[in-house]
Amino acid sequence: MNLNAIRMFAATAQSGSLTAAAERLSIPLATISRRIRDLERELNVQLLQRSVHGTCLTDAGRRLYQHASRGLEILANGERALQSEQLQLGGVLRLSLPSSLKPWWELLSKFQQRYPGIVLQVRATDERLNLIEDGLDIVMRIGRATHPSVAAQRLLTYHHVLVASPVLLDRLGVPTKVTDLHKFPCGVWSRGTTASWRLRKEIFKPEPTIVSNDYAYLSARAVAGDIVTELPPFLAMEYVKKHQLVILLEDHPFPELEISLHYSSRPHPSPIVQTYLDFARQHIESSARLSAQFTFPPSTTHS
Repeated sequence: MNLNAIRMFAATAQSGSLTAAAERLSIPLATISRRIRDLERELNVQLLQRSVHGTCLTDAGRRLYQHASRGLEILANGERALQSEQLQLGGVLRLSLPSSLKPWWELLSKFQQRYPGIVLQVRATDERLNLIEDGLDIVMRIGRATHPSVAAQRLLTYHHVLVASPVLLDRLGVPTKVTDLHKFPCGVWSRGTTASWRLRKEIFKPEPTIVSNDYAYLSARAVAGDIVTELPPFLAMEYVKKHQLVILLEDHPFPELEISLHYSSRPHPSPIVQTYLDFARQHIESSARLSAQFTFPPSTTHS
């Protein structure tokens, strides 16, 4: 079987139409249609069911795609590994990540130790940046890609935690239900003037004494005993371990959040971009220490 024909067939299966696959691979529609028909004749089976609405896989097509996609992924991984080993990667990698995401600085350091020829340009900001307009290769975001020109690699999920200092709890008591929060001074993260907290199925609208888009400032005020606030777990962890903050209302968790790396959805990312994406995924999968910073053992919580 022709490897290029298999790649065109897999792209069509993933895209849902010959036209979309042709655009994705930047080849003429007539070429991809001819190659897939040649492949069908070679295998003596129909792989695609064609209609005015697009294409769908036949039973034979689904079986071939299951095997072909795994093979193409293994081949692509081998090609990237070969490039990394035989070529000395060098150049500039332009990144953006949330300013509060401290655990990721450690990964950036390890990445540069492995690939010293790559210069990192890192913009730490909570503003929502645009890949093209802001001249970036990869943007780390809390949330999913919403534009067709942007692809996303999901890294992990986590929940924010509601925290207060033991000093504040000694003074006002420990809240046992969401409505108890009305008697507490609250600090909220927001770029505006108001915010709301979704705590399991309940919506709490605090009347904040502090509004800020800086989690570091909110955590400092919480540790000082001034407010109840929500924090990312990787930021709250160090204070909880030192008994400077207590997690509240564990049975009313905040919604799940997703951290992902966003990059251009063009078919072939640059070797530097692909190397970084692979490195990040492998680091997350193998690093129990990093994963632990996004969750808390039960003994650190207070309900």
